[in-house]
Amino acid sequence: MFKVSKTQHVLAVNDLDASDKFFIEKLGFTLRSRIGGWSFLNLDNFYLMVGYCAGEVPARDTNNHSYFAYVNCQGIDELYNQYENRNVEFVQKIADKPWGMREFGIVTPEGHRIMFGQEIS
Repeated sequence: MFKVSKTQHVLAVNDLDASDKFFIEKLGFTLRSRIGGWSFLNLDNFYLMVGYCAGEVPARDTNNHSYFAYVNCQGIDELYNQYENRNVEFVQKIADKPWGMREFGIVTPEGHRIMFGQEIS
């Protein structure tokens, strides 16, 4: 029987050290390991592989293509408040949406965008 055990998103960045610092200090990720030009991070069951790709087009220059993840979660208001207190840049403030989700969006220093959402019950 097919089953997804976890997903892992892959990001190309021009500054691996700054990206690691942002994900760890601002978003609360844990650095699991760093091998060569790759960092392996997670925030609970949200896994990232962040790779150093010098000279590539930064995510911010891809406009709406810079959205790379929608994270379904619990405790969204608590997470939003933590990010607000850490001065994370939001692309969308927290709000209830007509499709039954309470959600917000953030942007990384290189322009990758992440949406976080929780079902409204």
